[in-house]
Amino acid sequence: MTTLDLDFVRQQFPAFSEPNLQGWAFFENAGGSYACGQVIDKLHRYYRQTKLQPYGVYPASARAGQEMDESYRRLAGYLNVEEDEVHFGPSTSQNTYVLAPAFRGGWDEGDEIIVTNQDHEANSGAWRRLEKTGIVVREWRIDPDSGELDPAQLDNLLNDKTRLVVFPHCSNVVGHINPVAEIAAKAHAAGALVAVDGVAAAPHGLPDIQAIGADVYLFSLYKTFGPHQGLAVVRRHVMEQLTNQSHYFNAAYPRKKITPAGPDHAQIACASGIADYFDAVYAHHFADEVDAAERGRRLHKLFREAEQARLAPLLDFLKARSDVSLLGPADPIVRAPTVSIQTHKRPSSFIARELAEHNIMANSGDFYAVRPLEGMNIPLNPGVLRMSFVHYTTDAEVTQLMEALDAVL
Repeated sequence: MTTLDLDFVRQQFPAFSEPNLQGWAFFENAGGSYACGQVIDKLHRYYRQTKLQPYGVYPASARAGQEMDESYRRLAGYLNVEEDEVHFGPSTSQNTYVLAPAFRGGWDEGDEIIVTNQDHEANSGAWRRLEKTGIVVREWRIDPDSGELDPAQLDNLLNDKTRLVVFPHCSNVVGHINPVAEIAAKAHAAGALVAVDGVAAAPHGLPDIQAIGADVYLFSLYKTFGPHQGLAVVRRHVMEQLTNQSHYFNAAYPRKKITPAGPDHAQIACASGIADYFDAVYAHHFADEVDAAERGRRLHKLFREAEQARLAPLLDFLKARSDVSLLGPADPIVRAPTVSIQTHKRPSSFIARELAEHNIMANSGDFYAVRPLEGMNIPLNPGVLRMSFVHYTTDAEVTQLMEALDAVL
């Protein structure tokens, strides 16, 4: 099969069978996607059968550790990295706030980092705080009209003191997909590392980390059909440079070195359900057997094609209106289906409430993307209306959204 079988896909998500959600169209996936049944089943089983300290000598404890290890291994395969390069934490924000001082411990005063004003604050604030410790922070700014980052402008910021370039794979309000491989190549040529916020990009297909060249890649599992955990890929050559953020006796253990709070056993164990879901979708659409990295690449293409087909009419609908302004590009090929608009006649908060009367789940505000909104001169109050979806969204739901918007606007 060359097109996504939506009936099969939606059968994997219990939410679509829940009576209280019938008739509702979910357009707030950028805030958190529905969990697939494979994840829910594994979490339920873990709490029933192995909710105890893992990695012990007795069978239930050993099984708990094995299920956690499976998540590291299976997700590493889909991301095309090694198992020991995958790390789980309470959230992407928390992971970033741990990584920043871990990097700082290996830098000298006067070393430089580059941040953007396109990021969600989770991948901006923690790094900017390092300025108080003697690190020079340079800002790569978005175009105030398009909200996009120009890679050519990065050349003016890189120098022999640059240690790290921090930027988003995709903004959670602008939606434009940045050319990560191109940016990473520029940074590496200057001797710098790159840390990429993939929270708004990973829900549309997990990236091939080796292909895009990220040294650190962060995203949220609860936005990729899984539990409320953050996943951080930290390549081995980077982990060797980081200072220990855990108990002193854990310094030699990479999995513990940047997890000071300790792991959430149950949520890590059930995260392999995401890989189970991907495996099921792959087997339904493709006949051959390939490794997880190749399955991930093919699913990424399958998901993106399905999303682009549904995104195009929504973008055309919004472009034709004079009472809204679209943030980011109007081309579905170069953006994610995270669509934010500035409303001109009625505040976005009013529009969101009215959309709920039409069984549309969407929301308004700044979505912690304060810096990009300020960079585009958009008032934080009321902010923007954001409508976001992933590959399981149907044509009928997009039509429902457009009809509701037409009635409300």
